[in-house]
Amino acid sequence: MGITKITCPWCGTNYTRFQSNCKNCGGPLPLPEEQAAVYAIMEAPDERVPDAPPAPREISNGYVWKLLLTDGWGITALVLLIMGAVFFPVGMGLIAGIVTAFVGIPFAGLGLLFLGGGIGLGKRRYDEKMKTVEVLRHGLPAVGEITYVEVNRSVTVNGRNPWTIEYVFEAEGDEQEGKVTTLNRPGPGLQEGRKARILYLEGAAQHSTLYPHP
Repeated sequence: MGITKITCPWCGTNYTRFQSNCKNCGGPLPLPEEQAAVYAIMEAPDERVPDAPPAPREISNGYVWKLLLTDGWGITALVLLIMGAVFFPVGMGLIAGIVTAFVGIPFAGLGLLFLGGGIGLGKRRYDEKMKTVEVLRHGLPAVGEITYVEVNRSVTVNGRNPWTIEYVFEAEGDEQEGKVTTLNRPGPGLQEGRKARILYLEGAAQHSTLYPHP
């Protein structure tokens, strides 16, 4: 079925022809008429919020890498790993030479420090983003409110700055808080004071995200 455009609600990839799942992240694509209804609600000036499809939702494990590349600490871990991959072999090469060994030792030490820091930080952020994937797959729906939207101009990924969107919602008898980061500029439906659809894990409402994930 040919259409003008359909956008993956999980990663933002655009298609000109409908298919059941996104080739980029593995997320399920809504039918064109369903997506039109969702985004019409998100752009509307009233307080309606989009419905989430029933769980379990088909979200690829590979989607975690797209989430990491919009996360400031995830990007920091990648930078540390790159620096370690440069410093450590250079240091070992210098150590192999008798004359340059005294220079190579600190280089190799810094390399190990960068690698250790990058691996540790990267593991923690990976686990956190995998939890977000779990929320997208199995999360319960709630209605929340956007409380804060800001762009981080100190970080650039592929020429774009990440945005932070914070929100609050009621779940399990308490007010919960959450936030997401995205490289996509938030539309009218993701501005301060707007209602939003939230997904959260049953029994662990501290793990939540926006739907559709921006």
